[in-house]
Amino acid sequence: MKQPSIKKSLLACLLIAGWHSTQAQSDRWQQRVKYVMDIDMDVATHRFSGKQKLQYTNNSPDTLFKVFYHLYWNAFQPNSMMDVRSRELGQTVLFRDKNGNERRDWDGRVTDRISKLQPDQIGYQKILSLKRDGANQEYNVIGTILEVPLAKPILPHTTTTFDMEFEAQVPVQIRRSGRNNSEGVDYSMAQWYPKMCEYDYEGWHPTPYIAREFYGVWGDYDVKIAIDKKFVVAATGYLQNPNQIGYGYEMTGSKVLRPAGNKLSWHFVAPNVHDFVWAADPDYKHITQQVDGFTAHFFYIENETTKDTWPQLAKMIPDAYKYIKAHYGPYPYKSYSFIQGGDGGMEYPMATLIMGNGKIEGLYGLAAHEWMHTWYQGMLGTNESLYPWMDEGFTTFAENNVVYHTLDSLRAPSPQTGSYNGYFALVKSGYEEPLSTHSDHYNSNYGYSLSAYSKGAVFLEQLGYIIGASARDRGLLRYYWEWRFKHPNVNDFIRVMEKESGLQLDWYKQYFVYTTKHIDYGIDSAFENNGKTIVRLRRIDYMPMPIDLLITGKDGKKVMHYVPMSLMFGSKPSEDSSTPRVVHDYWPWTNRTYDVEVNMPLSEIAEIEIDPSERMADTDRRNNLMKR
Repeated sequence: MKQPSIKKSLLACLLIAGWHSTQAQSDRWQQRVKYVMDIDMDVATHRFSGKQKLQYTNNSPDTLFKVFYHLYWNAFQPNSMMDVRSRELGQTVLFRDKNGNERRDWDGRVTDRISKLQPDQIGYQKILSLKRDGANQEYNVIGTILEVPLAKPILPHTTTTFDMEFEAQVPVQIRRSGRNNSEGVDYSMAQWYPKMCEYDYEGWHPTPYIAREFYGVWGDYDVKIAIDKKFVVAATGYLQNPNQIGYGYEMTGSKVLRPAGNKLSWHFVAPNVHDFVWAADPDYKHITQQVDGFTAHFFYIENETTKDTWPQLAKMIPDAYKYIKAHYGPYPYKSYSFIQGGDGGMEYPMATLIMGNGKIEGLYGLAAHEWMHTWYQGMLGTNESLYPWMDEGFTTFAENNVVYHTLDSLRAPSPQTGSYNGYFALVKSGYEEPLSTHSDHYNSNYGYSLSAYSKGAVFLEQLGYIIGASARDRGLLRYYWEWRFKHPNVNDFIRVMEKESGLQLDWYKQYFVYTTKHIDYGIDSAFENNGKTIVRLRRIDYMPMPIDLLITGKDGKKVMHYVPMSLMFGSKPSEDSSTPRVVHDYWPWTNRTYDVEVNMPLSEIAEIEIDPSERMADTDRRNNLMKR
């Protein structure tokens, strides 16, 4: 056999090494789980027993000497950390209205309700037994965390199996999960099982359940739920026995043959997800809508409001997805369920629980928001405790765009107007904290909400101002393809945008994420010098930015003068080919003022405006416009 030349072999090795190097730039090891669970529900007592087999694969380079589980429902007990924290924040008076009424910093769903729960109303998850590879395993329950010290460590790149028996009581619905909520849904089953905590490149994340969001390990779920036959179940995943179940799941033309007995066993499997949610009610109506490549399921309790709005929502989903797919990437699963669950809205893999009695505009916006979490929480899976704004803010940004571009009856000045207004209210409130604050450690619910949702959305819209909206939009798609199922952090996102734009953006991350410094630019003065106009700009507050300065002549002609900021080491491209643009030398971030030379006499200028697109989060725009 003819041997390849050394030169060709070396070239092949270099190509292979280069390919792996390219992949490694955006790769990150992930732990892996495989759950098999059997649940037997007693609707008379609102309790269930469960068996869980958890196959856990340690793909990290580390030896693990303990593991942790979440026991979320233990939060719904008097004097739990969630209860104490909620009652503490509720003592803060945010402001008083014009009538002197206090606005307290409650989460209106929680307030002090946990402290008043009776024993048959609380939630709990009790571990009855735990084995590791067949041997009994010691464990410690610490509030909402199960600590499991391991007699034998889990070595790198090995798999072990935990077998658990547990029982749980479904709490009265207070937050996200529970029974008998205000919309009449019997069971919203979120955070209902002992769930392995995430271990990543930063270590373990045994985050107690205080108030906020979640972080999980991707894997495969195989779940069987036995419940009274009268109940309709909606869940994450694909139902494996539809012709035994019926209720709208059965295959077209098939006859439903339910087994004997008082209960049905619903069997769901869900591949490559990091959580599993289900809901059940005897009165659920189940309809479906075919969308591009998957089936959308809708579960709701029919009444005078929902009988029109939910079928209308189903018909609106294909147009919403067309926009979503083009701008944020395709949905990778074969089904998605919109489930009336009460308690606002909450996202889970392949499903969401949403309130269902509102008008169609509100229902559509809520559905769009929770569905977009599938991208930023379900597939990208950023640690929401550390970076809540990278989920809630990005989701809000996408929701605003989806609704703005697909619902003609809702037309704000721009898709993100509400988010900017929320951010400006936060700045004025005095409750702003850096976006890097851990979600459970914000000093106020008010500050957390406006930071995570509004400021997080402003981060993305303002990024479009800095690098150009088209580069930002390309970057969002690149972010999706490069980092889905890999738990990216803020630096991973910024690096994607740097690659897409060719600009340095670490300064933007530093200022807007890690500080509460603000943006305020103004037109200081305008004067004439040798037939040209000098526009002196002033940076009033501390955060530096590039500047779009629009000059409008008395003849109506417009010219955009662009001033890049020194830390960018480059310029964004022109965003409007119909308006001539002049690019100036960079503005050093240390300098408070900058003179823009305009090639026309001052007498010929009608208007000078900083940031005419209003995408820069300038906290005082009154000094951004000069008219002559």
